[in-house]
Formats: sequence, C-alpha cells, structure tokens
Amino acid sequence: MSLPNKCLNCNFETNGNFCSNCGQKTNIHRITFKHFIFHDVLHGLFHFDKGMLFTAKESLIRPGKAAIDYIEGKRIRYYNVFYLILLLIGLNIFLSSYYDNLSEIYNPKINERVSNALGEKIEQFFSDYAKIIIFSFVPLFAINGYVLFRKRKLNLSEHFIIAGITFLGILLVNTFSSIISFLDFTIYFDFLSDIMSFASFIVILSLPIYSYYQTFKGFYNKKYFTIRMLIFSLLLLFELVLIVIFIVGIVSNWKFK
Repeated sequence: MSLPNKCLNCNFETNGNFCSNCGQKTNIHRITFKHFIFHDVLHGLFHFDKGMLFTAKESLIRPGKAAIDYIEGKRIRYYNVFYLILLLIGLNIFLSSYYDNLSEIYNPKINERVSNALGEKIEQFFSDYAKIIIFSFVPLFAINGYVLFRKRKLNLSEHFIIAGITFLGILLVNTFSSIISFLDFTIYFDFLSDIMSFASFIVILSLPIYSYYQTFKGFYNKKYFTIRMLIFSLLLLFELVLIVIFIVGIVSNWKFK
C-alpha cells in the first residue's frame, strides 16, 4: 500500500511514515470491526505508554538527574510530568475516599465523632479543592528551590521541572502506600499496612533531599547543601501553615473563635 503524499490530518507534504508537521502516521488504515476491537480497544486497554513508565521509574530512582536531563533537552523518553501528577492526585483522592467508605463499614466506632459545623466546612473545602491544594506543593517546591539554589543559574520554569519530578516520586510512594493500606481490612496482613506507612513516611521525607542533592551536589558542598535543605523544609512548613490558616479563615469568615 503506497503512502499518501499529503498528511490527511493537516494537509502538509509528507515523505515517510509520519507527518513532519503534526506527527500523524501517513499509513492510515480503514477502520474495520476487527482492527477496532483488537487494536484500538485492546491496545488502548493493555498498552502502557513507555514514556509514562520510564518517567515514573526515573522520578523514584534518579529524580534529580532526570530533571537535569529534561532541562538539558533529553526529553523524548519522558511523559509529561504534570499530566502524571494530576492523574496520581485523582487516583489518590479516589483511594482515600474508597478507604473511608470501607472504614465506615468495618470500623464504625472509630469513625464516630462529635458533629462540628466548622470542622465539616473545612473538611468539605479540602474535599472540593483537594487537587488544587495537593498540586500547590509543586509551585512551593519550585519557588523555594529557585530562591535557595541559585548557583546553577536555573530559571523558575526549570525549577518547576525539578519540583514536578520530585513531587511525582512522592505521589508514587504515597499511592503505593494507599493501596497497601487496604490490608487494614484483612485479618492476617493488616500489620503490613503499618510497616508500609512508616516506610513511606521515611521515603517521602528523604526523596526531596535525594532529588535536590542529585541536582545541585556539584554546586554546593555537603555543609551548605544541608543548610539550604533545612531552610527549604522550614519554608515549606511555614507556607503550609499559612495555607491552612488562609483556608480556615475563608471557611470561617475569619472568625476563629
């Protein structure tokens, strides 16, 4: 079957298997029932994007080096970090909601609580804006990194890449921990949930240090890097406290009594 001379998607002149303008394949087949079922549907269900898996692996194993590779232009192997973050945030919210539903069924006494109007409003606010609140960690990481790690002369957008890959690794660990937490509802394996919770807490605390050390170890000695990471963590904690105060203020109309 001969290839068309023009892209059927953008009408650009083509010479090869892909359009050099929009990237669409030039070898376009007619849609048949067999191809639709065995390629479009099954391929979509069971084929994971290699870039997605590669990006997830890199964010856990070598987040700092992966960020620098991406900043320096080695990007073809990477999936969009921020798309992955949004997907994982959605998955984590779903897992948390499903865990709470199961907890009400299996542990009703634990979930008994005194009704509190302000507490319910705050909980509803966090529920409604969970994705925005969780995603706000990325700009916080980026701004703090931009302020504290200036020797490498990266701009703010490049610090967003470092922050994004670092936070992606944190979300992956948290997602795995959330999945393991469902063992709480088993008889013989519930202890694994406690072990995983503790391990994930340690990894989540360590991952930003590991990521930023990989990124900036050639520009700061261990002493000055440690001082900067300590300030980084304190700034992050302070910013989170301000965010919580701001949210409580909005929900309570700035009446804290």
